[in-house]
Amino acid sequence: MKKHVMITGTGMDGNRTLTCEAKQAIEKADLLIGAARMLKPFEHCGKPMINCYESRRIAGHIAESSYSNIAVLVSGDCGFYSAAGSLLPLLGEYETELVCGISTPVYFCSRVGLQWSDMRFVSLHGANAPIVRNVCSHRYTFFLLGGSAEPSIICRRLCEYGREDVQVYIGENLASENERISKGAARDFIDFKADKLCALIVVNDNYERYIPSCIDDDQFIRGGVPMTKAEVRGLCVAKLHIGENDVCWDIGCGTGSVSVEMAFRCRMGRVLAVDKSEEAISLTRQNMLQFGCDNIELICGSAEDVVEDLPAPDCVFIGGSGGSLESIIKNAATKNPDVKTVITAVSLETLNKCSEVFADCGFESEITQVAVTRTRRVGSHTILAAENPIFIIKRKMS
Repeated sequence: MKKHVMITGTGMDGNRTLTCEAKQAIEKADLLIGAARMLKPFEHCGKPMINCYESRRIAGHIAESSYSNIAVLVSGDCGFYSAAGSLLPLLGEYETELVCGISTPVYFCSRVGLQWSDMRFVSLHGANAPIVRNVCSHRYTFFLLGGSAEPSIICRRLCEYGREDVQVYIGENLASENERISKGAARDFIDFKADKLCALIVVNDNYERYIPSCIDDDQFIRGGVPMTKAEVRGLCVAKLHIGENDVCWDIGCGTGSVSVEMAFRCRMGRVLAVDKSEEAISLTRQNMLQFGCDNIELICGSAEDVVEDLPAPDCVFIGGSGGSLESIIKNAATKNPDVKTVITAVSLETLNKCSEVFADCGFESEITQVAVTRTRRVGSHTILAAENPIFIIKRKMS
């Protein structure tokens, strides 16, 4: 007997937001499987039901079942952060069908009069995704909440990073009898008490229209620690080809200028900013707050001591190694043999050391020497002022 499994989106409440197609799928089914909340609206049908929401267990129940038509009920739409994604690969031997429903953002946006076509969707249900970085880089950001992720926590984070004026919509128990929608600035909701079934939309009219790169040096808060200058910083970060979900190391972060430009690119990943100087860590903290980079994690300590405990990196930038260049490079390569690595050097000795370590690791190096000259005014004249030449050493990827 060939089993037919219909993964069915039940909309927001399983009643008035249930599509005709979903209703027909449920009527056709001999067995309904889903979480208790999904099954409740259909108890009157008299069909056998299995209360289950974990994909592997659902697949097991389907395998053991003698029924030929089975509907697996999921909330909202089966294509929006749904169990369907993990369940489908387990159902290869069956005839499967996805029956779409009305998702939370579609319903919520219709209630508050917003377009969702260019909205950024972020799930905080059991995850710790960057909040501020996504809000800074999009006009509309939708947060699907759950667990410990509450509206007040999001709004406090936005205020901490100086985004207290962004507009916030909070939707609780959407499509139910006790639905509540609240609107205001982020600062209005720092102590807001919300129900567990909750979603949030942030509107930021001052969002970044592009990915900032080669940011002017004077835009950073600076102290007495070294900083990788704009032109060199832009080249180094570009050479790393950072992905949206990447884990990046910035070793010897200084003012955090490289960390910030890394964070702009891995907005769903994170940057581990390491420096042994407390002043450097303090400056990096100030700059991450200023630029809205809540995906930067600060680590104060000697790089040689801390890299052992860092997560495997996708990208590594080394602007200062404190004499531990070899151990840093080899540790990163051990954690991820395909790690992308860029190092800056101002001395021939450091350049030579980089080349030797790369060779020991079996890496081919690509070396670029950059000499930046800027103009400055002296009286009524404009003269050229040369910066120190910098070597950029990159691991050449095959």
